[in-house]
Amino acid sequence: MATTNDLKNGMVLKLDGGELWSVVEFQHVKPGKGGAFVRTKLKHVLSGKVVDKTFNAGVKVDVANVDKREMTYSYRDGDDFVFMDTETYDMVNVSSKTVGDAANYLLENGTATVAFNEGNPLYVDLPAAVELVIAETEPGLQGDRSTGGTKPATLETGAEIKVPLFITTGERVKVDTRTGDYLGRA
Repeated sequence: MATTNDLKNGMVLKLDGGELWSVVEFQHVKPGKGGAFVRTKLKHVLSGKVVDKTFNAGVKVDVANVDKREMTYSYRDGDDFVFMDTETYDMVNVSSKTVGDAANYLLENGTATVAFNEGNPLYVDLPAAVELVIAETEPGLQGDRSTGGTKPATLETGAEIKVPLFITTGERVKVDTRTGDYLGRA
């Protein structure tokens, strides 16, 4: 248990009957009239929904224990992704629903941060950018480069992104894992 005075960005709270909410931002407000309060922006850990919530200052809030571990992606087992803890070498199955869009940028032996609460995986965080090989893309035509256009390309993971016209099949590129944008050649 903590009070609203102890809130920090990134802290995970257990609210509304055990649902997990991450503090995106908070602000202590002391109006001239009335009691102080804390205005927060909270993000639901599982769904990603963001809400604004106001607490009276000094109110007790339940802090969830979230354990973030560095793990290595090993292989896919049916609908699950199997990760190995880099410290204990334990194998952990994480459902594809929990992995979400991170699956588009996961390669075998790639590292990721997996967050757990009471032994249950909550979400998978990837590095901000990863290097992947273009598995297939159409060749760019001479003269197309002047417009600075883009074309679709399929990555080695099966995900599709937009790349500049000069990129060819087999090239290694950097991809932003948060937006899926092409960042440059690797």
